[in-house]
Amino acid sequence: MSAKTKIWVFHMKELIYTVVFVMLGILFLLLLIFMFSSGQKSTNTESADESTERYTAGVYTSSLTLGGNTLEVAVTVDEDYISSIRFRQLDETVSAMYPLMEPALESLATQICETQSLENLSYSEDSQYTSLLLMSAIETALKKAEN
Repeated sequence: MSAKTKIWVFHMKELIYTVVFVMLGILFLLLLIFMFSSGQKSTNTESADESTERYTAGVYTSSLTLGGNTLEVAVTVDEDYISSIRFRQLDETVSAMYPLMEPALESLATQICETQSLENLSYSEDSQYTSLLLMSAIETALKKAEN
């Protein structure tokens, strides 16, 4: 029976380096796993939030030109509903020249804010063309706000 005894000699410095590198490797792997697993969850959560949000909150404007005068229709929206619709910086000459603009916009704004839709809106025959003009401006502003 010949027993060959093997003697292993370890230097303390080599052992410490090996342990440190193994620990760093494990830490690096855990960090990678944590980063990629949490990143997928937040992406799914963000896409779920985006699907429920209809608009990007803010004030969006659309311009109309009437007889050389420019009108701005401002539409204020939150993430999921239309808050208000109004004229921005309405000039007195425009309101004097086009007296049906303000009542038509107030009527449309009330209906749109209640129904949250641009469909099936009613308007008087007196302001039919004015209302259609305002509707196109409101629609343009809402397209800017959509996600």
